[in-house]
Amino acid sequence: MVLQEDAIRQVVRSVIEEVMKDTSRNAEAKYVPVAISGKHAHLSREHIDTLFGAGFDLNKLKDLSQPGQYAAREQVTLVGPLGVIERVRVLGPPRKKTQVEISRTDSFRLGIKTPVRDSGSIAGSPGITIAGPRGCIYIAEGVILAARHLHLSPKDAESLGVTDKQRIRIRTRGERAVSFDNVMVRVDEAYAMDLHLDPDEANAALLDNGDLVEVIAEN
Repeated sequence: MVLQEDAIRQVVRSVIEEVMKDTSRNAEAKYVPVAISGKHAHLSREHIDTLFGAGFDLNKLKDLSQPGQYAAREQVTLVGPLGVIERVRVLGPPRKKTQVEISRTDSFRLGIKTPVRDSGSIAGSPGITIAGPRGCIYIAEGVILAARHLHLSPKDAESLGVTDKQRIRIRTRGERAVSFDNVMVRVDEAYAMDLHLDPDEANAALLDNGDLVEVIAEN
């Protein structure tokens, strides 16, 4: 049985509330769930037409944690100076500008030096060739390592005591516990609570999707 979006959010919120009640933890601690974001491409309408055919509509594979965002069935191939990465998932809906988000490990494989950027901040970033079943494009800029960030609704931001665009610190637990600095808080009515990390970051701390991490301090 597939849980609907609202039900999923309620389950996450219930888990967090139970963790907060755990007397073995700091009563003042505040927790958020992790969402691991693998390599993917956001495509403009023009580039969807070139890669998949004129008038092509992306086909939803599954909803993502953020309302209105989804993983499409369609995939593309990234072609860099030193290597190729196939089966890169396209995310929808279409964007105004094409943007590719990869990990640092992916950048080594492709042979490009990719900066850490907030989503949408692509000026001066490297370009890449993107191949689809019906054509290829080259973008002069748009490949980034997505800066770690925390999505929150206004209600959740108030509960955590943080504000939009604030930089905070996150602490993990376990055998490879780490602290993630410079986490950007993003607040909007449309957002669901989750901390977006790339696979390199998550693997370094032995994190899985849905794991809870602690908001500990402002940077």
